[in-house]
Amino acid sequence: MRGAAAALAVVLYAAPPLCSQVVTSFGARSTDLSPLPRSNSVNDLLVRGDTIWVASGKGPSFSSTGGSTWKNLSNTATFDDKGVSAIAVRGDEIWIATAYTTKLENESIQTGHGLHYSLDRGETWKFISQPVDTGKVDTLIYGRNKIPALAVTVPQQNVTYDIALTQNAVWIASWGGMLRKSTDRGKSWQRIILPPDNLNRISPDDSLTFALSNVNKFFASDTLYNKDTLRASLNHVMFAVLATDDNTLWVGTANGINKSEDGGTSWRKFNHQNQVKGISGNFVVAIEEQRWNGKRIIWAATSNAVDLDEKRGVSFSDDGGETWRTALLGEFAHNIAFKDSIVYVAADGGLYRSSDFGKRWLRNGTVYDPVNLQRFVSPTVYGVAARGDTVWIGGPEGLAYTLDSATEPFGKTWRIFRTYQPVQSTSKTYSYPLPFSPDDELVRIHYSTQGRTVPVTIRIFDFAMQPVKTLIRNASRSGTVEHDETWNGLDDLNRRVANGVYFYRVEIEGADPIWGKIFVLQ
Repeated sequence: MRGAAAALAVVLYAAPPLCSQVVTSFGARSTDLSPLPRSNSVNDLLVRGDTIWVASGKGPSFSSTGGSTWKNLSNTATFDDKGVSAIAVRGDEIWIATAYTTKLENESIQTGHGLHYSLDRGETWKFISQPVDTGKVDTLIYGRNKIPALAVTVPQQNVTYDIALTQNAVWIASWGGMLRKSTDRGKSWQRIILPPDNLNRISPDDSLTFALSNVNKFFASDTLYNKDTLRASLNHVMFAVLATDDNTLWVGTANGINKSEDGGTSWRKFNHQNQVKGISGNFVVAIEEQRWNGKRIIWAATSNAVDLDEKRGVSFSDDGGETWRTALLGEFAHNIAFKDSIVYVAADGGLYRSSDFGKRWLRNGTVYDPVNLQRFVSPTVYGVAARGDTVWIGGPEGLAYTLDSATEPFGKTWRIFRTYQPVQSTSKTYSYPLPFSPDDELVRIHYSTQGRTVPVTIRIFDFAMQPVKTLIRNASRSGTVEHDETWNGLDDLNRRVANGVYFYRVEIEGADPIWGKIFVLQ
């Protein structure tokens, strides 16, 4: 799973063994180059070759020029400004999952939009609506067994959080839709059976009596199924899928890590409870493989699920899952990336780096770009990707990279790509977010010096026009970029200001003062 982790509570409905989908074609590649990605909300990152892919809240963006130019696909017909929940690339083949938020009984519900794929490195795209099923219950044949499976009939809470590509198949891990496989590029989908919570292994030769379901479902007595048959399993709530080769798959769920070595037919489950040296927690939102010096190490972002003995952290195994070691205990990890022997972990507390397989960790300091004077306020990092000495991160503050080499120490210098709506004039300004909640965020005041390097002063006033804060005074600002100045909601005496409307004045040398408004609501 990519980005912020989903909650355990699931309200679902459906699925047959093979569901058919309509595939729509689009020539959807953006032809316009942009200096920045489309959104500052970054859910995931992926590097393949010389290309960095950004999964954002407003669609995908990619750069093959080290970030100097970007192509944004968000405003094309197939992506339609939907958020990206997963990206996978294999050669020229690219798969992207999108999602959006809907309102249901005054609650915001994450909703699966569908899957987009390209076979020509993004020149043209095909779209498949989020895989759903019909009916109520289906029977899946699994060796000698008939497994009842609850059908997932709606896209609500059916969001695809991860995608894996093998030579002849695409695999998707969806919160509500569970694990599915397609061998015809999304025209039809097969549901993959994983062990229930009370079993650690399954194979078609076993005699099995459980349901493929992630919610307890009761049907009237005139059906063939009863409440016991359709008992929910947290191991059927999917977040992550990794294919380390065409036969070996790893799947992260709310009940641990599942491994198959026969292309998804038989499975073994590893979790906190069923091993002496197990994973830190059963809520598994990301799985990646590190290959270095002949070693193949599986790393996973493993958080606490329901057992009070479980802990947040990362877990890793160099013996195929037989034993696990843990690290960063107490930290909620989102994603993992590698550079040779170095491991990078994107987490709530920031970006972590280890060069000794988890024994010691460094955490990045302040993410600050001295060229464009941008700064990340929140430490949270959702996505991380590495190419050579360049380490990319993304999160709620936007996109950035740092260098990690013998001559450029990790986290010393940063380049930030923060998207903004340009004003292109010294007579315009705006602030965001609006309203602004000081306990949770900073407000940014955006303006331009219109190509000139000049002194700038910004002052903030209350509704009665009494001075509250001098944000900057005669600070030199370059004309090569537009600028954001941040305010934390404190006055000149370091006191928190009251809720209400505030005004700010931007004084740019050689131009008339410009005014803007800030709304504080805590």
